[in-house]
Amino acid sequence: QVRLVESGGGLVQAGDSLRLSCAASGRTFSRNAMGWFRQAPGKEREFVAAIDWSGGTYYRDSVKGRFTISRDNAKNMLYLQMNNLKPEDTAVYYCAARTSILVVTTRNDYNYWGQGTQVTVSS
Repeated sequence: QVRLVESGGGLVQAGDSLRLSCAASGRTFSRNAMGWFRQAPGKEREFVAAIDWSGGTYYRDSVKGRFTISRDNAKNMLYLQMNNLKPEDTAVYYCAARTSILVVTTRNDYNYWGQGTQVTVSS
């Protein structure tokens, strides 16, 4: 059974940093695209960042220069380093994985999802 489990969320102040982790089990994702999405109350789930099997990274414009996605294939782990957090970053953050090596930004093209971790940024 494939599982993605996020951790590292919390309540922080604007300007602080958080590092989210996603532990994958049940299969290896070293050759697959993986990503982070987020969903704020009353809004649709949106793409945040993605990484391909070779380490190529992709970001939504609003997080470029502040967030960094990375992966450790040996540990089957995905990370999201979030710096200079803003109140508008408040959301539940989800880890996602594809069965494909290709990175996409559309949530419907991701096959596996974690349960999410809450990130709250106070002003």
